[in-house]
Amino acid sequence: MNITAPYLLFLGDATDKLSIKMAQGVADWRPDLCVGQLRLPGCEVSTNLPDMSIQDAHAKGAKTFVLGFANSGGTIDPSWVPYIIEALNAGLNIVSGLHDKLTDIAEIRQAAAAKGLQLIDIRHPQQKFKTANGVSRSGKRLLTVGTDCSVGKMYTSLALEKAMKQHGFDVDFRATGQCGILIAGSGVAIDCVVADFIAGASESLSPANEPLHWDIIEGQGSLSHPAFAGVSLGLLHGAQPDALVICHALGRSSMRGLSHCLPPSISDTIAMNLAAAKLTNPDCSIAGIAINTSSVDEEEALLICERITAEFKLPCVDPLRHGVDMIIERLS
Repeated sequence: MNITAPYLLFLGDATDKLSIKMAQGVADWRPDLCVGQLRLPGCEVSTNLPDMSIQDAHAKGAKTFVLGFANSGGTIDPSWVPYIIEALNAGLNIVSGLHDKLTDIAEIRQAAAAKGLQLIDIRHPQQKFKTANGVSRSGKRLLTVGTDCSVGKMYTSLALEKAMKQHGFDVDFRATGQCGILIAGSGVAIDCVVADFIAGASESLSPANEPLHWDIIEGQGSLSHPAFAGVSLGLLHGAQPDALVICHALGRSSMRGLSHCLPPSISDTIAMNLAAAKLTNPDCSIAGIAINTSSVDEEEALLICERITAEFKLPCVDPLRHGVDMIIERLS
């Protein structure tokens, strides 16, 4: 999938900050790709980008109208259709990360066809993938993996890419989820790929490259999560990572969405992920540990990271609070 910037981010009538993660992610990491946001009456959240109309955004060069939210069930509310049609009539492509397909709504499909514009349903990849072959390929790859879902794998990956570029690395962020694809402008929604082709899609996402080039591959799910371990394993095998960064969020008493499942230890997470990764890259190693410490204050966050660093003899940081230079120092 390839998405044309700049974007106008449509927040609809969202009231929950977490529901606009699509929009917030790109506003945080690629504000240069955005001209502004469009909010409807009743919207109680913001990306802190300028509010503007579709016509104003078009005048400022917007090329794509992004449905920047994820509601319960991933549905396209009929009340949003007139705004999507207005954006198409203004010459903007449309991007959605919802489960409902833009292309399934006749009015939207016909308006896009009449204007020769793209309807991009990020969660529904159209490309054909081959099964993985496990053949070693040139270039270097780092994959973020987690003790659970939603522990900061995307933000850690983006922090690594940003800092590595500042340090002069030849590096690219490879997106595997709808938010990451919007931020990167391309990628594969890996959790929507048929199971047999997940590893093959991962191979195609990070193909052979120059020997010193790094691909930072956004992780998905967790090997310890009963619902999403399959996509995590496929990514591990297809990515052939040279390095893993273990991502963890403080304060979890159970796996996300599964109150009966205890989260794994960092030690068990390291062992499981290394064992799986070594199937396709026997030289894979752990580069560091990234902790989401947002639930504690700065002083406690530093103490926790120092303790984990001492325990595992690996750099442990909160990427947003402390940066990732300590992890980058282990990459060559």
